[in-house]
Amino acid sequence: MNCNGQFTITGWDENILSEKREGVKQTHASITQAYEGSMAGQSDVEFLMSYQTSMLAQFVGFESFVGVIDGRRGTISFKHDGKFENGVASSSFSAIEGSATGELSDCVITGVFESAENGKANYSINIAE
Repeated sequence: MNCNGQFTITGWDENILSEKREGVKQTHASITQAYEGSMAGQSDVEFLMSYQTSMLAQFVGFESFVGVIDGRRGTISFKHDGKFENGVASSSFSAIEGSATGELSDCVITGVFESAENGKANYSINIAE
């Protein structure tokens, strides 16, 4: 089953881990998000980012979601693999096996997101049982 919606970034704290020259750096970001649509709830995200320039980066990380997905209540963790290019962030993500609780415990969830305007992003997920 495919589901869609949007999340809003409600908090962003990014710190430089190392910097080699102007724009080339590695950072850590702690992010909070609020979800609407097929996913309703909140999440905490930890990203490690590698910037090649100020407008080009790759990132990996983990997200802990608490809420409801397609009417199923619980918690679940996702692994992200994404990029930031020309002002647009995008990522593919998948549920970490064994991380789900409650009514989400039997679900296999994969998805993608792409950033939009004003700290928002559109997501699409696929749910299998």
